[in-house]
Amino acid sequence: MRLLVRTTIAFLFVVGVAAPARAGAIIPWVADASLAANDDGSTGLINLGFGINFYGISTNQVYINNNGNITFSGPLGTYTPFPILTTGVAMIAPFFADVDTSSAPTNSELVNWGDGTFDGRTAFAINWGTSGGIGVDYFAASTSHTNSNNFQLIIVDRSDTGAGNFDFMFNYDLIQWEAGQASGSDAQGCGGSSARVGWSNGSSATFELAGSAVDGAFIDSGTCVTSPGSNALIFNSLNSNVNGRYLFSVREGSVVGPGPVVPEPSTLLLLGGGLVVVAARLRSRRNAAR
Repeated sequence: MRLLVRTTIAFLFVVGVAAPARAGAIIPWVADASLAANDDGSTGLINLGFGINFYGISTNQVYINNNGNITFSGPLGTYTPFPILTTGVAMIAPFFADVDTSSAPTNSELVNWGDGTFDGRTAFAINWGTSGGIGVDYFAASTSHTNSNNFQLIIVDRSDTGAGNFDFMFNYDLIQWEAGQASGSDAQGCGGSSARVGWSNGSSATFELAGSAVDGAFIDSGTCVTSPGSNALIFNSLNSNVNGRYLFSVREGSVVGPGPVVPEPSTLLLLGGGLVVVAARLRSRRNAAR
């Protein structure tokens, strides 16, 4: 049995109750490709536009999964989040939970993405919702839902520091639900097997944010909590002075830290850029037994 090295962090930079209802950490990114309205769907391999090395996984393509994560070896339709700390799946997960965009555009936005530049470097962004938008829904998608989530993953080419090097960041604007009803939540997406946030190389290096799988911990407002959760994503940060932003640097194949490290200056300010159309392939929907 392989020995799993686990890394956890107790942070955070907590902001007082006077903080705004939305973090505004999401970078405006005009994506021109999206995954059609679906439940538990994934894309085929999507080109990033540059190469990355993630713990020996050298690639320029990823699978974008509706349920709040990207994977490298194949699509992932799992809707109830399993522990990222013990998974055998290499993944980067800004919000691993049961996203359901079947009600788009009425009550949910689509998962969308595009490439561009930031600070003169090639970058690629994936949006689950958009800043200030209605966000993405949870299972079972319904026009009666009042809770919404907006979050984003941005991957930045840092080959200027070495072949395969890159940065990635999780950005959050609004987090009002934590699980789908098939994962044990109530009708408003509260409780149950709650979302997990982090990354894993699938074997020896893993990370989850404090608050993962803890009911109410990541929520900032809405019907799930009477006050922000203990680890509310939009009121905290990691390696950033922007509330709702969590930065990670990958150098020589490994995440630097992932504890509080000083990011390179270019990692602190994102500038939107041009786009390229990439194809999306809708994979199978949730089977009738669910």
